[in-house]
Amino acid sequence: MAELRPLILVWSGLLVLLALTVAGSFVLIGPLGFMFSIAVALAKAGLIFWFYMHQNKAGGIVRLAAVDAAVWLLILILLVSTDYVTRSMF
Repeated sequence: MAELRPLILVWSGLLVLLALTVAGSFVLIGPLGFMFSIAVALAKAGLIFWFYMHQNKAGGIVRLAAVDAAVWLLILILLVSTDYVTRSMF
């Protein structure tokens, strides 16, 4: 039971963040809403990464490999979004 308690707390936190996402989508509009959505999404991803993927119990090399994968994914997303933004609409 002691090992199940943190997972239930993290799940509850994810539900709270989900409620914030839904509430923010109705209340916040424009760039502020986008920034809020990204911040909440990063918080949810961090919780999932740290607890459900058991990075809190992993060794240094495993953590480094996971962070490297996340950094490469961020680089790929940035490059794709740069290409999308710089294309002309015609």
